Amino acid sequence: MGDFGVVADVSTIIEDRLTTALSGLGGDEPPIAELNDLSDPVQTPPAKLTVFLYEVAEDPTSRNRPPVRSLPPDPPASRKPPMALLLRYLITPWGGDQETQHRMIGRALQVFYDDAIWAGEDLSGSLAAGTDALHFTLTPLTLDQKSWIWYAIQKPYRLSLNYEVRVVNLDSLDVVEQQLVRSRKFAGAARP
Repeated sequence: MGDFGVVADVSTIIEDRLTTALSGLGGDEPPIAELNDLSDPVQTPPAKLTVFLYEVAEDPTSRNRPPVRSLPPDPPASRKPPMALLLRYLITPWGGDQETQHRMIGRALQVFYDDAIWAGEDLSGSLAAGTDALHFTLTPLTLDQKSWIWYAIQKPYRLSLNYEVRVVNLDSLDVVEQQLVRSRKFAGAARP
């Protein structure tokens, strides 16, 4: 389960994992991953693989889940189920020559393919102690759909990867305290 910082935590986990993977590409100044909204030009060197969160959506397959009930020793309470989020990222190489950019793309594909589910020790921040797992899927977009994303951020089209991360659970603050049953009475049915 995650608090309000869960979206930032997922982005930071991706950035850290990609930076570690890119360090294996070598060179005097190995490429790094960077969270970037692409509103300003990307500063290089070093070569960078930008991680841009371009869409947050609710996961329709996780709607209508039952309320979450607290377990003893906590006081009895019922909480609205967490909001299940889909996070969509644009992963884009910048700087270096074309071969370096293609190697960065290839390395990112390996990271997300080899470990398509991140859980447990792979997670940090508000996700570290939970039982959540992040599932990474390469999103199949047409060239037109990709062009629209680049058009929306007012940049010329570049080779990039589109990944969807599901399910990121955002805890609800809607908690209803419940009373313990301390006694009960049975009313007998009236007999004629």
